[in-house]
Amino acid sequence: MRKYTWVALFVVFALVFAACGSGTSTTTQPTATTEATTTTAAMETTTTAAMETTTTEAMAGVSCEEPIVVGVITDVTGPLAIYGAHMMRGVPVGFAYGTGSEVTSAADTMKQTYMLDNCEIDVIYKDDQTDPELSATAARELIEVDGAKILIGTVSSGVTATLQSLAAENDVILIAAPAAATDITGKDFDPNTFRASRSNYQDAIALCDQFVNNDGYKTFVQIAPDYSFGYGGAQAYKDACTYFGGEFIHDDIFAPADTTDFTSYLQPIAHSGADAFLVTWAGGGFVPLYQAAIDLGVIDDKTVMGSPFIDNILMPTFFANAIGTTSVILYTYTAPNNAANDFLVAQDEAVFGTPPDLFDADGMNAALMVIAALKATGGDASADALKAAMEGMSFDGPKGTIDVRAEDHVAVQDMYVVKLVNLDDPEFKYYENVATVRPDPPCLLEGQYVTRCGDLPVGSLSGGDF
Repeated sequence: MRKYTWVALFVVFALVFAACGSGTSTTTQPTATTEATTTTAAMETTTTAAMETTTTEAMAGVSCEEPIVVGVITDVTGPLAIYGAHMMRGVPVGFAYGTGSEVTSAADTMKQTYMLDNCEIDVIYKDDQTDPELSATAARELIEVDGAKILIGTVSSGVTATLQSLAAENDVILIAAPAAATDITGKDFDPNTFRASRSNYQDAIALCDQFVNNDGYKTFVQIAPDYSFGYGGAQAYKDACTYFGGEFIHDDIFAPADTTDFTSYLQPIAHSGADAFLVTWAGGGFVPLYQAAIDLGVIDDKTVMGSPFIDNILMPTFFANAIGTTSVILYTYTAPNNAANDFLVAQDEAVFGTPPDLFDADGMNAALMVIAALKATGGDASADALKAAMEGMSFDGPKGTIDVRAEDHVAVQDMYVVKLVNLDDPEFKYYENVATVRPDPPCLLEGQYVTRCGDLPVGSLSGGDF
């Protein structure tokens, strides 16, 4: 077992990340584990070949009298544009793959047209700069002016909550991607919202399974911001790590989101002796938090801080001392072995000049979810028809099969256990594949919707208090 101390938990737009140690994941409920296969992505896949593949699929019977407008809202020029760029690649690749079309750059036109059998699909992109007001304005324009029936977005989980309200008010469908906050399909659930991305509960399940069952970490302490995102992340980690046999040896620490001096918050857990220090945080406050954790001995020879691995660009900054460690990641292009991922890799290289990054698969899956839903309805884009088709729907994408739970619209999907072997590969081939895991989170619906949970565990993995 190897411990390291310079491993950052960098959480943006409701991401919760954690990593550490080494080992091979075992099959444990609720994470189904399969043996991983190291995959060299087929970079030679061509657009023509993909068109031949997708046109053999059942696309007949889709027709519409007027074009179906899909609005994509993401951060193109704002503080999270690094992640919006993933969506601006993944979404057009997904629509091209699903309709047998040529991939074109969304940045060139901000509007694209695809034909699905006898139905025209117009995809319009809007920049929200991770600003809820701009996001709301973009959504209203898409719905009221452009006639959008389906929205995809956005990067920030908090801003996605704004889109949820507007989708419900206007009775259109929202596909949440890549926002990860549990509240989207938990306390903020609305029947018009579906996930293409995973939730940070799925991160927590995958990480805690790895920590407890493979790395041997049994005791934990954690800190989170004092608002809904922080509570949701802390709950997910506490539930999952406890479920797998871990123990939290101190009450959770919550600090205001704008904290810059963490001394008073971290002193109670200094030199705690815990095996791991879990952090849920968003934004620039992470840097002083991390430094304070080192200075106060929250992180020391006995206690590591870990995180699921993150995007290609930030990995060398935050994981410089983590070579040789094993953790989880929601997507890395070298892990899956399927035709959709081969197409994503080839087209990102050919059209955008880069291999796929962390959220390219989310963008592609959001587009493929639209295609699968319209195939199921025959081109009926009304919210009622789409909801009936999407609840319980399964479709194949770059991460394999996505199962959309009918109960709460969570997207159950593969995630990956990988070993970090380098941070200087020019094609971002940083990892050695260890295993594929498929976390199945509890149902977090509340109030009038809790009865939808059916036979799923409600509120926690055990279905009780934790």
